[in-house]
Amino acid sequence: MASGFFALLDDIAAIMDDVAVMTKITTKKTAGILGDDLAVNAEKASGFVSSREIPVLWAITKGSLLNKLIILPLAFLLSAFVPCAIIIILILGGLYLAYEGAEKIYEFIVPHPKAVEVDLKKDFTEQELLDLEKTKIKSAVVTDFILSVEIVIIALGSVVNEPLVTQIIVVSIVALIATIGVYGIVALIVRMDDLGLKLIGKSDDGKGFLFGIGTFLVKALPMVIKSLSVIGTIALLLVAGGIFVHNIDYMHHFLEQIPSVLRDFIVGLAAGVVCLLLVNGVKMLLPKKNGH
Repeated sequence: MASGFFALLDDIAAIMDDVAVMTKITTKKTAGILGDDLAVNAEKASGFVSSREIPVLWAITKGSLLNKLIILPLAFLLSAFVPCAIIIILILGGLYLAYEGAEKIYEFIVPHPKAVEVDLKKDFTEQELLDLEKTKIKSAVVTDFILSVEIVIIALGSVVNEPLVTQIIVVSIVALIATIGVYGIVALIVRMDDLGLKLIGKSDDGKGFLFGIGTFLVKALPMVIKSLSVIGTIALLLVAGGIFVHNIDYMHHFLEQIPSVLRDFIVGLAAGVVCLLLVNGVKMLLPKKNGH
């Protein structure tokens, strides 16, 4: 009995060791998409009155956890019964990431009419404010669902050849880290300006160290969100390129002479441009079809 018990402990220790190693590897592979997730959610969670920022962010976080609870079992079922589907979904997800990255670059280069943003800091009735908050929360949760699918599939693709138990533990840990880590950092970011204003208020007549730090934090918030958007765009193309290079045989030896990071970016950008041209071409043709 004792020998069997110690053998069980040894097996558990071996599994946990594998889990630790694979979690580290998988977290690195999903880091890129987490950067975009952070940028998107920082934008979605900003713009609320100070007293509502944390409650709204908590509502989005709960929605994100629910998204993971829906996605994870479906992903594990596919991995167990149709493992080849994971690679297919992974490549399709890579195409979506590449398209999204290329579209962001296109929108930056080519002038577009900006969508009118609803400022939740203006004076509204309590009911109007709640309705507007619900709209923004719903939009953020839908966006999170798409990003969560990408994170889970990329994580699962990294451990698809491992035992199912290892897959479940590793991907679940990565999904939990993604939710807590991303929304924890988002909470810090959206409160930067409030912390800055408090420091300014405690300064001596608009002078001194506290005033300087407070002013810096208030002015830095828009720049932080914009920089995260740029970093997220680059990360999207890198992650997409890495998916294609590692999962499509033809790409394994493509541009081997250049650094892998640059190769992944080039592949991701090229795929994104092709997807963008196809999508824009279809959009241009649709009105003509409707006209007939």
